[in-house]
Amino acid sequence: MSRYFIDRISRHIVSIFGIIAFLILVLIFIFILKESLPALQGIGIGDILFGSKWYPSHEAFGILTMLAGSVVATLLALVISVPLALGCAVFLAEVAPPRVRQITRPAVELLVGIPSVVYGLVGMIILCPLIARLSGTGSGSSVLAAAVVLAIMALPTISSISEDSLHAVPAQYREGALALGATRWQTIHHVLLPSARRGITAAIVLGTGRAIGETMAMVMVIGNSPIFPTNIFAPARTLTGNIAVEIASATGMHESVLFVTGLVLFILVMLINSIGLIAYRRQAS
Repeated sequence: MSRYFIDRISRHIVSIFGIIAFLILVLIFIFILKESLPALQGIGIGDILFGSKWYPSHEAFGILTMLAGSVVATLLALVISVPLALGCAVFLAEVAPPRVRQITRPAVELLVGIPSVVYGLVGMIILCPLIARLSGTGSGSSVLAAAVVLAIMALPTISSISEDSLHAVPAQYREGALALGATRWQTIHHVLLPSARRGITAAIVLGTGRAIGETMAMVMVIGNSPIFPTNIFAPARTLTGNIAVEIASATGMHESVLFVTGLVLFILVMLINSIGLIAYRRQAS
């Protein structure tokens, strides 16, 4: 009877925590939407979302260039980080000797705890000058610098979850493939990675959310120019960077448009998570 009572209480407590978390999310959305209403009613979501000019002093509030900067930097970061993270996960889960694994895994996990401003500082002092020398133009603050920094920041998230997914594959899969004459690399490529693809998909979605929501590091290395990035060596500005740079001095309609920017980010992250969830369920079926 005591166990049954404890189980019921525990279930109710967990349910309450889940409801509270959901309500917090709803309240955040309502607050952002409320603050965005003056701009949505006075300018219109179409002019804000698809406008390509950002001149607050001249009442030009188009965020399309910042949206493009966020998407391009995030996609380029994923191109860099996903192969590295999967390689790291395979190495830790299937290849590395136990002693090497004990050293390497904490080192990878430590990357999560480093503050983003430190990544930005290292990128600004080391990476940007290096890119400037390679490109021969500008200061090096560019989409490429932002993508490299984002890739390093997203790597431990993708790697850790992918490694856990590989560990979750039943041992019979490995043993069966090896018994049929497959080599270790054939087993990894044709058996383990396909079997773990649901977890790997979730890892990439979480890494994408981490990358597209990053702020301080982007402010420090991307150049903060509200223009379309014509190439990877060009400066740009992200949606999060735009809010961070201008919210302190914004008033009136300018401030409301920045809240619209936050609303767009909120919806964009929800879409990314929804796409990941749909992909996860399709792979499960």
